[in-house]
Amino acid sequence: MIIWSVSILLIGYLVGSIHGSKLAQWMSGVNIKKEGLNNSGASNATIVLGWKYGVLVGAIDILKGAIMIIGARLIAPQLTSLSTSELDFLLYIAGAAVILGHNFPIYTKFKGGKGTASIIGVLLALHWPVGLAGLLLLICITLLTDYLLIGVFFFYLIFIGASIWTADGIGPIIVAGFLFLMASFLHIENVQRLIRKEEVKISSVMKKKKPSL
Repeated sequence: MIIWSVSILLIGYLVGSIHGSKLAQWMSGVNIKKEGLNNSGASNATIVLGWKYGVLVGAIDILKGAIMIIGARLIAPQLTSLSTSELDFLLYIAGAAVILGHNFPIYTKFKGGKGTASIIGVLLALHWPVGLAGLLLLICITLLTDYLLIGVFFFYLIFIGASIWTADGIGPIIVAGFLFLMASFLHIENVQRLIRKEEVKISSVMKKKKPSL
C-alpha cells in the first residue's frame, strides 16, 4: 500500500503540473502568471484574458483531475488487491496529488494555481452526482454573491461532506481536510480583499473585452 501511495502521489503530481494556462499563453501570447492576480488558475485567466480563456483553462484543469481519478480507479484494482477503504484512500491521494501538482508545479518554482478547477474534476470523478451538485452550488453561490471565492468555499464544504458520507474509512476525510486547509491558505489574500471590498467581482470580469479566442 505504501508503494502504491507513493507511486500515485508522484504520477498525480506530474499530471497536476500540466497547466491549461500554458495553452492559453500559447494562444494569446499573454503569460497570465505575470498579470492580474499572478497565478495560473482559471479564475485569473478569466480576469486577464476573458471568460472564454477562463473556460478553456478551467476545462483542462478539471479534466486532469478527473482523468487521474478514473485512471487510478480502473488500474489499481487490476494490479493489486485492495479493500474498499484502501481504494477510496488511494483515490483521494490521487486527487490530492493532482491538486498539489497544480498549485506547486516544480517547473515554475512551485508557484501555480489554487486548485479549484482540479478539485471539481476530482469530485466529479469520485462521485459524479455529488460533484455535479457541488458544481451547481458553486455556480449559484457565485452568481448570487458576485464573488467566486464564496462559491469555492461552499464547494469545499460539499467535498468534505462527500468524504464523510460516500467514502469508506477515515483516510479520505483527512485528505479532504488537508485540501481545505491548503485552499484556505492559498486564498488568504482573496479573503483579505473581500473584507476590504476589493475582491474582483464576477460581473465586472464578464463585462471586460479581452483577446478573442
